[in-house]
Amino acid sequence: MVHKETEREKTTIINVPEAVGVFDSFEAQQSAFYDLRAVGFHHSDISLLGSKEALEEKLGKAYWRAEDLEDDPRAPRAHFVSEEAIGELEGAIAGGFFFVGSYIAMAAMLTPVSTLAASIAAIAIGGGPAAVLGTILAGRVGKHHKDYYADQIQHGGILMWVRCRDKEREELAVKIMTGHSGRDVHVHGWSE
Repeated sequence: MVHKETEREKTTIINVPEAVGVFDSFEAQQSAFYDLRAVGFHHSDISLLGSKEALEEKLGKAYWRAEDLEDDPRAPRAHFVSEEAIGELEGAIAGGFFFVGSYIAMAAMLTPVSTLAASIAAIAIGGGPAAVLGTILAGRVGKHHKDYYADQIQHGGILMWVRCRDKEREELAVKIMTGHSGRDVHVHGWSE
C-alpha cells in the first residue's frame, strides 16, 4: 500500500493496476460494465466518479474535467447503478408508499361490520395520497440518477476505473472499454 499526502487528507492507493476510460454516453458505459462483469470482473473492482458534492468535498473545487481526474488518486469513487436497479428502486418506493397508505387506511376504517364498498373506499382514501408521495419521491431518485450522468458528460465524459489483477485482465479491460467507445483508455499501476 502507498499513502499519498494531500492538503486535506491522506489518500490510500494499492499497487494493483487499474484500467481507466472515459465514455460519452451512459449506454456505452453501461454496456462496457455488463461486458466486464460477463467476463468475470467483480462488481467491486469497477468504479465510477463520485457525485459533484463528493468532488467538491474531497477536492475543494466545483469545476473539473474528466481528463483531469482520470489518474488522480484523490478523485472520489462510486459504484455503478444500472437503469434497471433505479427502476426497481423507483417501483419499490412508489409501491411501498401505496401499500403503507392502503394498509393504514384499511386498518383504521375496517370493522367487523364493514362492507366491501367501505373496504375499497378505505384503500382509495388511504392509498391515494401515499401513492402520490411515493411517486414524487421515486421520480426524484430517477432525476438524481440522470443528473449525475448528465453532469459527468457535460464535464468531459463518464469516468470508469477497473482493477486488474494481472496483465491478461488489463488487456481484457482495455479491449472491452475501447470496444464500447471508451476514450483515452489506459492502465496505471495503482488503484484506490
